[in-house]
Amino acid sequence: MSITAGSSDNPAMLAYRHAFHAGNHADVLKHLVFTQVLRYMAEKDKPFTLVDTHAGAGGYGLDSNHARKHAEYDDGVGRLFGRKDLPAALNDYLALVRRFNPQPDRLTRYPGSPALAQMLLRADDRMRLYELHSTDFPLLQTALETRRETAVMNSDGFAGLKAELPPPSRRGVVLIDPSYEIKTDYTKVVAAVRDGLERFADAVILVWYPQLQRLEPKEMTDRLKAAADAQAKRGWVHVRMSVAEPDQSGFGMLGSGMLVINPPFVLHSMLQEVMPVLTETLGQYAGASFLLEKRTR
Repeated sequence: MSITAGSSDNPAMLAYRHAFHAGNHADVLKHLVFTQVLRYMAEKDKPFTLVDTHAGAGGYGLDSNHARKHAEYDDGVGRLFGRKDLPAALNDYLALVRRFNPQPDRLTRYPGSPALAQMLLRADDRMRLYELHSTDFPLLQTALETRRETAVMNSDGFAGLKAELPPPSRRGVVLIDPSYEIKTDYTKVVAAVRDGLERFADAVILVWYPQLQRLEPKEMTDRLKAAADAQAKRGWVHVRMSVAEPDQSGFGMLGSGMLVINPPFVLHSMLQEVMPVLTETLGQYAGASFLLEKRTR
């Protein structure tokens, strides 16, 4: 994993550009949860709005210089791509990855969250995508320019979220997955979730985070759970997958997690089935493990 880390006096925490890590173990976990949430939301006729606060470029070539720098997809989606014996939710996710590739039996491209959403959302569902990076924004804009009910903004997703909630149909999904490249990203996530729930307590909010040998991710998830306990209508589900050992410097990403506030009622049972298989397949050492917990209201 390519990490930019600093001391406690340095605000740099983790430089996590989507393009460098496309298809890695963290993407697999994030997009597995993301696609299942969108599937559930589409079961009702009433349209919904998806807000992606840090949308990236939309999709990625795995033969690009960025992706091939570390070829992290080899230990992520690459370990799953040819498998035929996986649980249904993983098969569904992989079917979308294959659909995104020009040749479905060859893994040369990886869909980011916007590309997955484009395949899953219905014509009347709204997309609101935010991306600040000067390289990723025009790629994202081009990828989504022909879709109706879609707006792509070259602006701060944390700030933009305030204007998006509540959505017109009173049904909404929010994906928050910043790079966490500065320490303040952790506090911004908590503030955004608290404000979002105050504006719309029914919002289905997905927060991705890296698992590091630092206090910030744990402190953030504790604060997010407390916010959900106080403000959300339907509790939360938290899943974390630990796949790697720390390097000698104590840095490196050990795994990642997803906290889903107001989750679909089927999400926890799906993860109970999937996580043992996923952790065994993507684990990079004998101690690979997962955590799955929930609170309902």
